[in-house]
Amino acid sequence: MKKTTFLSLTLGVFLLSGCAHEFNLVYKSSDSNYRYEYAKECFVKGKYTNAITLLTELITVEKGTENAQESLYMLGMANYFNRDYETAAQTFKRYYQSYPRGVYAEMARYYEGQSLYLSTPEPRLDQSQTVSAIAAYQEYLDAYPDAKLKKEAQQHLFELQEKLVTKELYTARLYYDLGPYFGNCTEGGNNFEACIVTAQNALKDYPFTDRREDFSALIMKSKYELARQSVEEKKVQRYQDAEDECYGFINQFPDSKLRSTAEKYIARCKAVTGEKVAQEQ
Repeated sequence: MKKTTFLSLTLGVFLLSGCAHEFNLVYKSSDSNYRYEYAKECFVKGKYTNAITLLTELITVEKGTENAQESLYMLGMANYFNRDYETAAQTFKRYYQSYPRGVYAEMARYYEGQSLYLSTPEPRLDQSQTVSAIAAYQEYLDAYPDAKLKKEAQQHLFELQEKLVTKELYTARLYYDLGPYFGNCTEGGNNFEACIVTAQNALKDYPFTDRREDFSALIMKSKYELARQSVEEKKVQRYQDAEDECYGFINQFPDSKLRSTAEKYIARCKAVTGEKVAQEQ
């Protein structure tokens, strides 16, 4: 058993050495067409690192030749399959900017978006890459209204927009959870106000999101807490505002699990505003 294993390892090392030697010979060759054909062979066989090494030089050497377009697009695809999505996106963009009517222009635009899509982080992190991916897909659809991969691009656009919505929801919830804490409010205001503004902007920016109830609930609860913790001269107005928000929430989401909470808030708001009016009289 040990002898077989040793022989297998020896054979493996020999084959790898042979492959490396062959690649080095090709890499050092002055025959660019030979290197181009070998790069294509590496790509087809899934040896993307070798293909990338050769193609990175070939896109300069082959510039102006018939092989230039395919070399550049193949470099983008090799990086894509090698999961270097940032470099892939840059390469695909370089392709369609260099060859706006090129054979692979449509697919290069799609794969730019796809590369950015696959490199987007989870919703709690910065979403700059998500915004870039959305822009790339939108440009693809604008440039090719009858695109081959139109449905896929539209589906990914929806997913990316939902990721932005989720990011806003996490932010709004964080503000609400911070509540009366003022350590993060370096420019005035408070966390409940920040929660309200964040949630309202999200509803305005993404009117068709499935998270409308979540955002509306945060607005309602934040307005109630804002009223409850207000200074005396602002209490009545803010309780009335919170009461209106609760009624609006019930009208919009009559079957919500938070309906009883909204009704409880309404009763408290009425009690406070009624007491304040009675005191003034």
